[in-house]
Amino acid sequence: MSPAISPLGEAVWNLPPLILHPFNEQIAPSSLLESSKAALMLSGLIPSEGAEPEVLKRRLLFGRYSELRMLFFLGKDVFRWIEQCREWAERIPELASLEIRPQSFARLVTQECPEAVQQKLMRWGVADYVSIFSRAIGLNAMFVEPPGVEILSPAFLRNYHRYPDFLFRCFMDAEPYSPLTAANFRFELYASGEYSRMLETQWSEATDEIG
Repeated sequence: MSPAISPLGEAVWNLPPLILHPFNEQIAPSSLLESSKAALMLSGLIPSEGAEPEVLKRRLLFGRYSELRMLFFLGKDVFRWIEQCREWAERIPELASLEIRPQSFARLVTQECPEAVQQKLMRWGVADYVSIFSRAIGLNAMFVEPPGVEILSPAFLRNYHRYPDFLFRCFMDAEPYSPLTAANFRFELYASGEYSRMLETQWSEATDEIG
């Protein structure tokens, strides 16, 4: 990582919004809860309630694979945003001499997330957004499509989160980059439906003014 950016001083740049799309697979929240319970039962931390170990293992692996897919599709949204930000930065003369890379924006969303975005994530119930975003980025740094469950070993699925953690570090170390800070670079976070409604409102208001 290159030294922290200093030439920008107090200048503030507004990046494209980060828009997150809903996970479009029908996975009931209860399935993920059952997976978590199965992990605790297999570890002996809570009673197994008479469930067979093989049944618990299947519940655990199903939940782990569902989590992996959710992270992957989240990462697609984040990488789409990173590419938009990279293209935006290339058009700004003041930023041309800086080593602004995809890693610059990946660090921004994980380590320098604006306060307003953090608060919104908290309202959505996302407390550990650093791990979630970094793992999502790590998975998309390696895969162009989510890997099929049939090619993943049970050992991988049981501890899958360790692998995207490492992949994220590999991605961040792949090339030198200038770190960006929330003091100079800001962005908004929207769910896709929320963003569409906002655009519709703005369009309606603009049409009324013209009319």
